[in-house]
Amino acid sequence: MMRFVAALCVLLLAACWFDYRKRTIPNVLIVIAVILGIALNLYRGGISETAAFSGRMILAAVPLYLFFKIGAVGAGDVKLFGVTAGFLPFEKILYFLFVSLLIAAMISLIKLLKNNDLTERLEVLMKYFADVWRSGKFRRYPAKAGSDGRVRVCLSGPILLSLLMYLGGVY
Repeated sequence: MMRFVAALCVLLLAACWFDYRKRTIPNVLIVIAVILGIALNLYRGGISETAAFSGRMILAAVPLYLFFKIGAVGAGDVKLFGVTAGFLPFEKILYFLFVSLLIAAMISLIKLLKNNDLTERLEVLMKYFADVWRSGKFRRYPAKAGSDGRVRVCLSGPILLSLLMYLGGVY
């Protein structure tokens, strides 16, 4: 089992490298992680355990998919989060989601403070919420005008850190 998790950590490190350098996570890394998860779960408990792995992946990806639909996260982030959560026990998935997003929020806050963008981005967020409330429809979240990616946060890093915290017994 630990070999599978160690291999997952190596895949997450590779995903971080691509995400932070190229702003994309290659699908081949996701496919390898899915194959690894299927192999682990076939070894552990056969078809029923593999079905449970698939269910955990889908369940975990749904909340982030909603953020993807409005343009707040990338498709690679959603897939990477889902496949990583598939390796976790069902009862730990919400903790994993919370810790991953909390780490991402802290990184984002640091970037916003460093770039003096906090007030501007809070105004954009409030206008977005007001527009959604008024219209009753979700729309794409507005990127910063002339955005150079300064406030973008790659989720691969927070996903890896959250997994390492889980493996270290933090939650």
